[in-house]
Amino acid sequence: MNSVIYCRVSTEKETQETSLTRQEEELKEFAALQGYEVAEVFTDQHSGYDMDRDGLLDLLTYVKEHDIKAVFVQDETRIGRGNGRMAVLHLLQKTNTSVFTLQEKGVLNLNEMDTMLLEILALVEEYQRKLHNAKIKRGMKRAISQGYRPEKNLKTRGNPEGRERINIPVDEIVRLRRAGLTYEEISSTLKGLGFEISKATVHRRYIEFIETHGG
Repeated sequence: MNSVIYCRVSTEKETQETSLTRQEEELKEFAALQGYEVAEVFTDQHSGYDMDRDGLLDLLTYVKEHDIKAVFVQDETRIGRGNGRMAVLHLLQKTNTSVFTLQEKGVLNLNEMDTMLLEILALVEEYQRKLHNAKIKRGMKRAISQGYRPEKNLKTRGNPEGRERINIPVDEIVRLRRAGLTYEEISSTLKGLGFEISKATVHRRYIEFIETHGG
């Protein structure tokens, strides 16, 4: 089974590089004892309170893209400290990735409070997803009630002369806005059609159109 290793020290001093090397060597041996092959090693010389760590971000991407089920660290503080630690554990939980620590000689053992917090985070995220989907459905329903017909405008919906999805449909933004939809509703509606466009982008494109073509 494939796994990854994550090593971190808190400063960028050259003397800390020895610690990184030692962590990597010890964790490779530990992973082998647990029956895992190490596919990649990620390192950081950065504070555990900061989430903007290149090694950590690369690790999270790699774990998701390569279906990695185990991350090996020296101890749980290597992952992060404070709220950042819980955020990383939550993301790893979503990919069903276990965290092994050399300190505990096995899978990270969370206390009752941490376990409860992760359960709450998962529940909140689930309801956020449901609310987002409900907003898309509501926006789509309102747009159609105002005469919007996506099959007449998108190439992938039956019109060979229609636009590709990668293009942002400014004319549809204008049409929906003039039909009374909010920028958020327009964004949700277009996301439902496959356009990844934020509320801010919808607003900017609409203003650009108005400034160029008039009200």
